[in-house]
Amino acid sequence: MAQSSDAGKGMVVCVTGASGYIASWLVKLLLLRGYTVRATVRNPNDPRKVEHLVKLEGAKERLQLMKADLLEEGSFDAAVEGCVGVFHTASPVVYSVDVDPQKDLIEPAVRGTLNVLRSCAKSTSLKRLVLTSSICAVMCNGKPLTSDVVLDESCFSIPDACNEFRPEWSAYILSKTLAEGAAWKFAKENNIDMAAINPAVVIGPILQPTLNASVEEILILFNGAKTFPNKVYGWVHVKDVADAHIQAFEIPSANGRYCLAESVKHYSEVVQILRELYPTLQFPDKCEEEQPFHPTYRISKDKAKTLGIGEFIPFEVSLRETVESFKEKKMVDF
Repeated sequence: MAQSSDAGKGMVVCVTGASGYIASWLVKLLLLRGYTVRATVRNPNDPRKVEHLVKLEGAKERLQLMKADLLEEGSFDAAVEGCVGVFHTASPVVYSVDVDPQKDLIEPAVRGTLNVLRSCAKSTSLKRLVLTSSICAVMCNGKPLTSDVVLDESCFSIPDACNEFRPEWSAYILSKTLAEGAAWKFAKENNIDMAAINPAVVIGPILQPTLNASVEEILILFNGAKTFPNKVYGWVHVKDVADAHIQAFEIPSANGRYCLAESVKHYSEVVQILRELYPTLQFPDKCEEEQPFHPTYRISKDKAKTLGIGEFIPFEVSLRETVESFKEKKMVDF
C-alpha cells in the first residue's frame, strides 16, 4: 500500500471531486507521498466539503483547493495545466429512484468526464489520467451472473442491460457505463494516456462528514432493520481503491482497466459476519425476498495484482472499520 514517502516530491497532480469518499482518501495518500495536490470542488468555501481535507497531514503545505464544475466547459483548465497526473473521480453517486436520471446522473457523469478530458487534451504537462469508473461498467454485459461467471477487465456493460442488475441503480449504472465508454473514445482520439479503476462496492472508514452511497449499503443493516436485501455484491476497502489509483499513475506499464474487489458476498454472509463482530446487537435474520438467494459470481484479481496489490484488506476488516466509522460519526445508535 502507498505509504508515506517522497515518491511524489516536486510533482503536482489534480484530483477532481476531491470532497468525495474515494477522492478524500486519494488526497490523503497523495499528500503522504509528497505530492502537491490540486483538489477541485464546486464550492471551496463550503466547510462541509473541504474542512476534512484541509486538516490532512501535508495539506497546509501542499494542498490547493480549486473551484470547478463538471457541467462548465473549461472550468478544469486551470486545475489541470501544470499537473503531471489527473485523477478524475468526480461523478454523482446516487442510487435513488427519486432523481432525474438524465439531469442528475447521466449528464454530469458523461459531460463532466468529457470536460475534464478536454482540459487534459489542452495540457502541456500531463503524463497520465486515471479515471474512477465502477464495476457497474463491467458487470451488466447482457449475460446472467451465475456462480461460474468470473468478471474481468474484458467485460463491458452494455446500455441495454444496465437495468437488469438492480433496477433502482439503473441510472447510476448507465451513467458509469456511458462515462467510461466516452472517456476511452476521447482518450484514444486525443492520444491521452489513461487507466481506469473499476471498484466494486467501496467500504471502510469515512473521512468526509456526510454519508456516501456505497457505505450506506452497510448502514441499512443497522438501527432496527427487519430484513436484508437479496443481493450479491463485490466489496473492497476504500484504502485499496485509493492506493490502486496511485499505483496506476506511478507504474509506467499500467494501462487499461483494473477491476477491484476483495470478495463477492451475499448480504446473508455480511449479516453473519456482523453478528460475529457485534454479538450483542440485533441484525435482520430474514431476507427481503422469499425466493432463493442470487448466486455468487466472482471478480478476477489477476490484473489488480500487477498494481502491487498482493493482498486486499480482508472484508471482515473493511466491515469492522466501516461500522467503527459509523459509531464515531454517530450514524448508529449503539
